[in-house]
Amino acid sequence: MTGNRRPTIKTVAARAGVGRTTVSRVVNGSDLVSADARARVLAAIKELNYVPNSVARGLVTNRTNAVALVIPESESRLGSEPFFAALIRGVSGALAESGTQLQLMLVRDQAERDQLTESVATRRVDGVLLVSVHSEDRLPRTLEEMGLPIVLAGRRDAGEQLSYVNSDNAGGAAEAVRHLLGRGRRRIATITGPQDMDVGRARLAGWHTAHREAGVPVDEALIEAGDFTEDSGGRAMRLLLERTPDLDAVFAASDLMAVGALAELRRRKRSVPGDVAVVGFEDSVLARHTNPPLTTVRQPVEELGRTMARILTDITLNDGPRQQITLPTELVVRESS
Repeated sequence: MTGNRRPTIKTVAARAGVGRTTVSRVVNGSDLVSADARARVLAAIKELNYVPNSVARGLVTNRTNAVALVIPESESRLGSEPFFAALIRGVSGALAESGTQLQLMLVRDQAERDQLTESVATRRVDGVLLVSVHSEDRLPRTLEEMGLPIVLAGRRDAGEQLSYVNSDNAGGAAEAVRHLLGRGRRRIATITGPQDMDVGRARLAGWHTAHREAGVPVDEALIEAGDFTEDSGGRAMRLLLERTPDLDAVFAASDLMAVGALAELRRRKRSVPGDVAVVGFEDSVLARHTNPPLTTVRQPVEELGRTMARILTDITLNDGPRQQITLPTELVVRESS
C-alpha cells in the first residue's frame, strides 16, 4: 500500500485473497467462514492496520449502524426549548454505548419529509426516533408501512400501537393541581399544550382529575390553550386575567409557558405567589432561574431519550419486541407556589 490512504475492506480482501463479503463476515464474527480464510483475513487486517467501519459490517448485517432522530419543529424552536436539548443528550449517550451514529433530522416541510422517506427507502438508517407527534400526523404510519422500526417520544393517543416512551403526563399534572389546592387555591387556571397532541390532552386531563377528586367545580373559563412556547404562555395568561381576574393560581403545561405567564403577571403587577401561584411542567434548567424559582413537575427527559434509544437498538440489533413505557414524574416545590 502506498501513501497514507486508509485501508478499506477491498484492500483487506485483495491482500487476503478473498471476497469482501468474507472479510465482512470475519469482522462480524460469522461462522460462515473457513478456518483458513479467517486466518488470512485476520493476518491482512493486522498487517494493514485495518479498522472496520459501518459499511463493511453492513455487507453482512444489512445495517447502517445509524438511526435518525426526527423532530418536526423549526430550528428556532429546537434551540429555544430545553426539552429538545435534554432529549438529544439522552439519545446520543445511549447510542454511543452501542456504537450507533445519530442523524438529527428536522422535518419542517414537504421537501424535508420527502428527504426523510428517501433515507428510509434507501435504508440509510436502521430506525427512527420520532418526537413531537401530533394525532393526525401521517409520518409514523408512512414509516411503519415502509418496514422501518420506530420509537416515539410520547404517543399519538391511548390506543398507540407503536413503541413509545412517555412521561406520566396526566399523573404529574394532577399532582401539580393537588399541590395548589392544598395551598388553599381554588381558582386554578391552566395553560394547556396543543390538544392535537396526547401530551397536551393528558396534562389537561390531570387538571380536571385533581379538581374532581377535591370536589372543586371546574370553570371552563379558566382553561386557555398554548403551544408549549413562552409567547403562547404570556398570551394565554393575558387572556385568562382579562376573562377571570379573580384567578389565584395557574398550572402551565410546560416550563416555557410558565415563564411567559410569570412575565405577564409581573407586567400586571400581580405578585407570585401572593396573588397568583404558578406551577410548570418539565423541571428544565429554566425553572431554577425564574423570579421566583418555579415549582414544576419534573419529567426525566434525558432518561426518556436514553430509553427510546435502547428500545430502538434492541429492535434493530436483536429483533426485540415493541415496548411501551411510561416514566414517573415528580413534583418539585419552589417559591412560585
